Amino acid sequence: MPALEGRKLWLIGIGGAGMSAYAQLARAWGAEVGGWDRVETPYLAALDGIEVQISPEPAVPDGFEVVVSSAYPSVPGRSRSEFLAELAGLRRTIVVGGTHGKGTTAAMIAFALREAGDDPSWLIGAPVPQLGSNAGAGEGWLVVEGDESDRTVFGLPAEIAVITNVELDHHSEFRSLAELEAEFDRWARSARHAVRDAPPFVGPLALPGDHNRQNAGNALAALELAGMERGAAVDALARFEGTGRRFELSDVRGVTLVDDYAHHPAEIAATISAAREAFPDRRLRALFQPHLVSRTRYLAADLGKALAAADDVVVTDVYLAREAPDPAVTGKLVVDALSDLGRLAAWIPELVEAADYLAARAEAGDVLLVLGAGSIDRAPALIRAALEARR
Repeated sequence: MPALEGRKLWLIGIGGAGMSAYAQLARAWGAEVGGWDRVETPYLAALDGIEVQISPEPAVPDGFEVVVSSAYPSVPGRSRSEFLAELAGLRRTIVVGGTHGKGTTAAMIAFALREAGDDPSWLIGAPVPQLGSNAGAGEGWLVVEGDESDRTVFGLPAEIAVITNVELDHHSEFRSLAELEAEFDRWARSARHAVRDAPPFVGPLALPGDHNRQNAGNALAALELAGMERGAAVDALARFEGTGRRFELSDVRGVTLVDDYAHHPAEIAATISAAREAFPDRRLRALFQPHLVSRTRYLAADLGKALAAADDVVVTDVYLAREAPDPAVTGKLVVDALSDLGRLAAWIPELVEAADYLAARAEAGDVLLVLGAGSIDRAPALIRAALEARR
């Protein structure tokens, strides 16, 4: 009998990266699944055949267990963290956590296992083109990307726990880096095996950058613990081409677009470094949307320092996500930080105007970096349309 047969699950926030993945896996494992979201999202495309209600306020039909995204904490129901822990407990599980690179590392592991014929399941917070979706259901290992932003990862049972790195990124959730490190230490001890500080991957990779060599090194260590032969793992990792919005490349009118989820200073620095490696003699122009008031307040100076490695920078206003606005905290803090370093940057609060500005400045041979975790995912299409409209 499928693990969830007979269950009726209604997911609040089903259009999110994580919740859409849970919906796919729950349906594959036998549950009747439906859900609600406030707006249409790209992740709903993978939910063909699942009832989805789109409306301004949450809708919950009778007779369903309710699972609630962390974006809608006021809705009664079971938290997504609790539900993910249940899913993780139904299979032998590899859970990847950490501040940076966890999605890419989890996708690398799932891809390599599938290439080796292990028939894995996976739950990843981004599309994985080579796997077909951000979720999949097989009979082998379950590979999970675990999120620390609301402490979800620390409640996940893992046979193999992978910790990519630990930096303070969610200042409204953790009082200090020491607290975050203690939580990861505790979680690592709860697993049968833990991967930390694995050596970087040595050999060719389809993905540029030192950060991806480290991601692949962590993935390789986990795959060997899972029983995969090293040579086969190395071969599969070398062929992995990445996840959605992680150094995602496209070209238009002689201009290269790089769309990347980087929103923390370390991630931005790594992405710009990877772009320099991939395009050593080309001009890099960056469009950045700060994400979260708390992160911008505490890390504006570091964000400016990271962005200064680009040749041209445009900054929008802060994407609020789950936080309330603060008139004292805007994207201009990042622009001011760049100015303190002697670098001029454009401060264009509205995303559409910022995308148009960057497209207007772009010349053949330029590399345009779109960086951020919020509504900036709309920017590549806006820039592409503006470039294609040129005569």
